Amino acid sequence: MTFQAYLDIFRNRRIGAMLTLGFASGLPLALTSGTLQAWMTVEGLDIKTIGFFSLVGQAYIFKFLWAPLMDRYTPPLLGRRRGWLLVTQLGLVAGIAAMAFCPPREALWTLAALATLVAFLSASQDIVFDAYSTDVLRPPERGAGAAVKVLGYRLAMLVSGGLALWLADRVLGWQQTYLLMAALMGVGILTLLWAPEPDMPARAPRSLEEAVVGPLRDFFARPGAWWLLLLIVLYKLGDAFAGSLSTTFLIRGVGFSAGEVGIVNKTLGLAATIIGALFGGTLMVRLGLYRSLMVFGVLQAVSNLGYWILAVTPAHLWTMGATIAVENLCGGMGTAAFVALLMTLCNRSFSATQYALLSALASVGRVYVGPTSGYMVEAWGWAPFYLGTVVVALPGVMLLWVMRNTVHRYEAQAREAIA
Repeated sequence: MTFQAYLDIFRNRRIGAMLTLGFASGLPLALTSGTLQAWMTVEGLDIKTIGFFSLVGQAYIFKFLWAPLMDRYTPPLLGRRRGWLLVTQLGLVAGIAAMAFCPPREALWTLAALATLVAFLSASQDIVFDAYSTDVLRPPERGAGAAVKVLGYRLAMLVSGGLALWLADRVLGWQQTYLLMAALMGVGILTLLWAPEPDMPARAPRSLEEAVVGPLRDFFARPGAWWLLLLIVLYKLGDAFAGSLSTTFLIRGVGFSAGEVGIVNKTLGLAATIIGALFGGTLMVRLGLYRSLMVFGVLQAVSNLGYWILAVTPAHLWTMGATIAVENLCGGMGTAAFVALLMTLCNRSFSATQYALLSALASVGRVYVGPTSGYMVEAWGWAPFYLGTVVVALPGVMLLWVMRNTVHRYEAQAREAIA
């Protein structure tokens, strides 16, 4: 494939929609978590109340419960996927704007209800955006599309996180900042007017029962279905272990200041993740799905050795920067390939439900490794722990090698379905 062909992939409307819709997908998250916590802290609310508000994020965990409704029913405008995106984004504009008029000290319970509604709508938007990505991207574009999704999502988190805090503190105040964030959701709404429909729109489930049972029946009828689920859990597990206590390690284990860790982690780490995702997505065009998963999976595992080097050598800012850059670069490449794998495994008739279920399963490692990591560090120390994260990453790579023919088959079937 020529360099011009690579560029064409990133220029088309399907990839362009991934960037702006990815931005709309990532924008609400901080507004009901970190940024909202900062607003409540500045307003002087007690720590128990602030902690209670973290429960609004439960919608992101349980979003697969209502995903079948979004597979089954089609709104009257813009089709099954873009129609639901329009509904959720209009709701998000209204919900975020309403939050602006609910100061935490004066309208706490109204703010709690609105934050819960915004989190629900945001999780619903994620369901449909993942389904739309799966449906609209052609198989050769999935790596690039996944990379651009990550770029848009991460940029939005910067805007609604760090930039929003700075604007609220120095320029606009909290109310105007939340109104600005609501207005920025218009980026996604405008995108829907020119975002394309899939080349061959899949048939929607004919009944709600089919929408609930069909995705499970379809997936588990496939050869190697249980092994695929295990692969999804294991592929990013080493990365999850390495990242679970990385901030504590850099501050308490190595001795860097919180400010040094914050600057390097939030800027260099974010930039490296974005570059890794874009670079990985580009390489996938040439390597294909299986080889990309294998190469990037090995790089993910090896990059964890950077933390081990930090644990056994004297603290130096450049060493920390190099470790974080390499680890996030390789992690971003692995994420691009992993998202492409999830897209490939989805039947487009049930892509909202299947993607929601598979992505929830993929998050199991990230959610539950924290307590295990703490016990391992307590028992072994930091250096053996980070060597252990490399070992933890190996079963996923080995299982991928065992299942190479299965992955090749699903990739070929995805190409044939579009052809």
